[in-house]
Amino acid sequence: MHKRSGPSALRAPAVPKPPLRRCLTGWAFVLPFTAPFLLAVVAPILYTLGLSLMQDRLVGGTQFVGLENYRDQLSDPRFWSAVTRVALYMVIQVPLMMLLALGAALALDSAKLYAPALFRLGIFLPYAVPGVVASLLWGYLYGSQFGLVGDVKQYLGVTLPDPLSSGLILPSIGNVVLWLYIGYNMLVFHSALKAIPSEIFEAARLDGARARHVIVHIKLPAIRSTLAVATMFSVIGGFQLFNEPNILRGLVPNVISSDFTPNMYAYSLSFAGQQYNAAATVAVIMGVVTGAVAFVVQRRGMRGAI
Repeated sequence: MHKRSGPSALRAPAVPKPPLRRCLTGWAFVLPFTAPFLLAVVAPILYTLGLSLMQDRLVGGTQFVGLENYRDQLSDPRFWSAVTRVALYMVIQVPLMMLLALGAALALDSAKLYAPALFRLGIFLPYAVPGVVASLLWGYLYGSQFGLVGDVKQYLGVTLPDPLSSGLILPSIGNVVLWLYIGYNMLVFHSALKAIPSEIFEAARLDGARARHVIVHIKLPAIRSTLAVATMFSVIGGFQLFNEPNILRGLVPNVISSDFTPNMYAYSLSFAGQQYNAAATVAVIMGVVTGAVAFVVQRRGMRGAI
């Protein structure tokens, strides 16, 4: 007896559809997360997109203007000045942050430090300080008339550069951020290093590998994905720079303008200028730019990760 051949013989068996009750049970489990996600994440994004496509006019009220707000912002030199300033800040601050945090994590992992718990606590402790308090603290330390810099100039009679001057304000802000977040990244890297199997280090030791070879050929490749994720979050945080310059602006209003960073620019448009549509446009543009840059950083960092 010959078996039937043809298209019907190759057809996959029909999969029975799950009953309605089973589908509803699945949605019931998902709903406690889906509802807050839609209300707290998706709805604000859609509302911001809608605002960016509208414009309040004296005649006619709120009108749909399409991409006109985007053209206005992309041709505004204040917006590009803020973006350039933040980009310059991140090019220096993010690699320095990763190098210092990684060095501290490798030092902890080496088990050659005296009082490692005190070392770890000393670096991590600034992370417990709120960003606003840290900005105020460093702002007064930077003061050439009332702070540490001013006291050193007065008692030692030496001339020191002003950290709050226009030429040094960006490195001064970067120093505050480094002081705050090095400890956090150090603990992330240290946790990733502790997750490496000890058998790998024993095999390397038997092969005669030195400490620097273990770091370069074992530890760094093993935590490459962790480095990529930490770098991505640092890039996102850099684009969101707001607290530190906004607090220091009260001390040096002539140096830090209201459009010093994109977030400060959007804040001033919204709350000082009542230009909500323009502020929403800046927020959407920066969201797209931040997402694109973070995606590229993560993809390049994950390439070759083990």
